Amino acid sequence: MASNGHQDDDESIDEGETPTKQPRSDREMPGCFRNEPDNEAASPAGRATSQRQTSNSTARLRSDSVKKTRPPFPWFGMDIGGTLVKLVYFEPKDITAEEEQEEVENLKSIRRYLTSNIAYGKTGIRDVHLELQDLTLCGRKGNLHFIRFPTHDLPAFLQMARSKHFSSLHTTLCATGGGAYKFEADFRTMADLQLHKLDELDCLIRGVLYIDSVVSSGPSECYYFENPTDPERCIQKPYTLENPYPLLLVNIGSGVSILAVYSETNYKRVTGTSLGGGTFLGLCCLLTGCSSFEEALAMASEGESTKVDKLVRDIYGGDYERFGLPGWAVASSFGNMVSKEKRETVSKEDLARATLVSITNNIGSITRMCALNENIERVVFVGNFLRVNTLSMKLLAYAMDYWSKGQLKALFMQHEGYFGAVGALLELLHPS
Repeated sequence: MASNGHQDDDESIDEGETPTKQPRSDREMPGCFRNEPDNEAASPAGRATSQRQTSNSTARLRSDSVKKTRPPFPWFGMDIGGTLVKLVYFEPKDITAEEEQEEVENLKSIRRYLTSNIAYGKTGIRDVHLELQDLTLCGRKGNLHFIRFPTHDLPAFLQMARSKHFSSLHTTLCATGGGAYKFEADFRTMADLQLHKLDELDCLIRGVLYIDSVVSSGPSECYYFENPTDPERCIQKPYTLENPYPLLLVNIGSGVSILAVYSETNYKRVTGTSLGGGTFLGLCCLLTGCSSFEEALAMASEGESTKVDKLVRDIYGGDYERFGLPGWAVASSFGNMVSKEKRETVSKEDLARATLVSITNNIGSITRMCALNENIERVVFVGNFLRVNTLSMKLLAYAMDYWSKGQLKALFMQHEGYFGAVGALLELLHPS
């Protein structure tokens, strides 16, 4: 049995409660620079000057070492999924006059193209609202940009890479996701680019922990919905993801993977389901004639799933009291569609809403069982299925809270589907 998804879609954000983020220990902060402990303050006064000289010398050596080991620009991380390609690009903002003179035109052209546009062709989008500014990576200050486009448009990206002579810069393109394997030959033959292929789940976890650790201003990276079982009082609240382990990480892309995470390097894939974001879009395209994820969500937001689904009350005339099942719970997704009369009364919007509710309820049910089996109370949902999809997030929050009697809290992240690409970028800069 599951929620019927009949909730208020309006999103309320409490801006006044964003917590101050404190980065976790340097051990948990991927990157080229690690902070060294300040031993000078604890040293005897007579040794202070010597300590400072040694510290300065060590810092210079460390800086020189980083310069020698860090890769040349441009810095990219890529996650090639079954539906979307996610790209993160680090734009350096501390380029010296000397560097600018030595910089080749190809590199300047790439930087101008990526940072001066918010759309690329008909389908490429730079998510400006997710941009992280004044970030330090490998001793360089700059901005981190987040770009996405449909996987079926990958040939257009490769053509662009070829026209801008990416390969002449001799950079290694770190990529994750199934497409890194599927399209490896295309990168080589169409753009003369070599891929360094990375495990997508390693990159996902590394990306989640890193982004959460560096977001210190603006909206909190992690958040939850307070009062998810009361649509009128349900509001978005910030959540500080400190001491995060153990946690259940649910990645909702084309399909779904559920991971039990005990540390950055200690995790296991508990299970998954083939019914994910790709299923939602595919079924909506068949049932409604829509052609994009955004269009499918817009239709779902206007529909009523209870016209399509068979509820407990449709079978029992009310609640199933013996087992505590409320009448509004879904007994059979699309169950009403066996009736010709009811098929003739539903709209495309109703079908889209029922599809969204069915997929979301299934994910929520599997997640709850995994959390119980693994004895984990904290659940983090990520993935591009949740992009601009407040409806599903509230449904998941509702389901976790209601069916666990308040024991499970559903958490969400601002950068949703980009964590794999971030993990790939970190591998380029600081190989594991």
